[in-house]
Amino acid sequence: MLVISDASPLNVPIRIERIDILPKLFNGVVIPPAVEDELNDPRAPKEVRNFLGSRPSWLEVASPLALLDLPSIGPGEQAAISLAHERKADLLLIDDKRGRRAAKTLDLRIIGTIGILELMAAQGWLNLKDALDGVREIGFSASDELLDAALRRDAQRRSHRPT
Repeated sequence: MLVISDASPLNVPIRIERIDILPKLFNGVVIPPAVEDELNDPRAPKEVRNFLGSRPSWLEVASPLALLDLPSIGPGEQAAISLAHERKADLLLIDDKRGRRAAKTLDLRIIGTIGILELMAAQGWLNLKDALDGVREIGFSASDELLDAALRRDAQRRSHRPT
């Protein structure tokens, strides 16, 4: 499965100390250099820069051959979408609303950080409520409605799990 990522779907699991689960879900993740630059920016949290400083083998950096013309989209999102489109990725990890809209117009399959955490919880690899508490603590931009909906889906999934 080819998975391309923008910055925040990596940033958040690093900051809430659950990045170890990402390769279990996807085996590997590819990021463009523009995303690597965002994650290595001096203003990025120290734990994110440290993670990139000792980049794991499951995280690959690859450049798109060309950037798609995507007005009003940041350079990291533009590069990730371009790379995902070019390589016909199975999944694009992206949170930015404009980026998500652009990716959908290109028929890219997408999932955001909260969806990734839900997948991790569905596998039994983390407690979703604890993870979302961590998301709130680091100030990740997600509405209470989105987080509450994720918790409701998780509760419903757990209530239907065979015993």
